[in-house]
Amino acid sequence: IDQVTPLSDLSSLDLSTLKLGKMSFEPGATSTIVGSLLFTAVQLMVASLLGARFIRSFKLSTVDGLIVLWLIWDSMIHLTLETPFTVISLQTRIVDSDSIFALVWKEYARADARWGVSDPTVVCLEILTCFICLPLCVANIYGICKRSPWRHFVQITVCVMELYGGFMTFGPEWITGSKALNTSDPLLLWVYLFFFNMLWVVIPLGLLWQSWVHMCEAF
Repeated sequence: IDQVTPLSDLSSLDLSTLKLGKMSFEPGATSTIVGSLLFTAVQLMVASLLGARFIRSFKLSTVDGLIVLWLIWDSMIHLTLETPFTVISLQTRIVDSDSIFALVWKEYARADARWGVSDPTVVCLEILTCFICLPLCVANIYGICKRSPWRHFVQITVCVMELYGGFMTFGPEWITGSKALNTSDPLLLWVYLFFFNMLWVVIPLGLLWQSWVHMCEAF
């Protein structure tokens, strides 16, 4: 079926049309691209500063300090990016929203159109991320700083949620032909789709390994 379904008013969208076969995209505004990447970088800088403070205050090891840094950054992204996305998507589509919080997601939707149209699978995964995974990230930070014995249980839970969420975000898309993904632009493919998503694969796998080693040593 080659029928084209408009997503919204073309004057306000980066996404121009939605086909049942493949997506069509318009180039994003340079200011939006730079602003989105800069916002992410600022979050990482703030997380680094907070992480360094936690290391000094709680006398954390280098490994635990880096884990806390990651969890702070992860929590900030869940709170400041994914929570607004979830709230907006439960009311309307990102592409139809005038909220400033929708700008980053309109840009990301150039790479994966599902984030612009309130895809049910994506929204449901984000509900779990915002209301379960986010509090667990904060609890994990607390557990690490207090050297609590339950810290690794929480860490494993967080990592499994992150990995499961990543697979369920892309798995259904891959087996249906990747119709919503735009891989024609190097920025969209290697930065938006590959780099940022692979962070939430490689780092959780590393933390799972750390927890596995700790449990083996303990028992």
